[in-house]
Amino acid sequence: MTNERTPDGDGTGDGGPGDDDLTTIRVDQFLPHPPAKVWRALTEPELLVQWQMPGAENFRLEVGHQYRMTSVPRPGTRFSGVIDVQVLAYDPERTLSVQWSDPDPANLAHWTITWTLEHEGRGTRLFLVHEGFDPDDPAQMIARKIMGGGWRSHVMRALGQTLERVE
Repeated sequence: MTNERTPDGDGTGDGGPGDDDLTTIRVDQFLPHPPAKVWRALTEPELLVQWQMPGAENFRLEVGHQYRMTSVPRPGTRFSGVIDVQVLAYDPERTLSVQWSDPDPANLAHWTITWTLEHEGRGTRLFLVHEGFDPDDPAQMIARKIMGGGWRSHVMRALGQTLERVE
């Protein structure tokens, strides 16, 4: 079970009222699980692969580590379907920051995804900040809208389902 609040007030975070930072997606999600368990789902490859894209099983919690994930190409956004990931920084059970890049030279996107965990009551408040969108690039604005919806619906739901299965 999850409970979501978004700063734009309409639950979308993809350009709705009050969402004036076109360079960033922000997600604020309550998860009824302790931070240690949420951290495991964010950093253990056998759990990551259950809620992220194929290739997440190659994740290692090591600054500088690189791996590749795959998804469905989105021609309208110039997304090739491939994401090169690099671990930028982490603080155990608090923050994890990675860079996502599309290796296709047609897509100049380089995004930073930062997960922040805060203990809250009997669970964890999970903040996601996905930044680096170019507001002057129509394809990136389409990608921002698609990804904002995906983070809030599919990804958070899959993460919650994974956490329900973890001991």
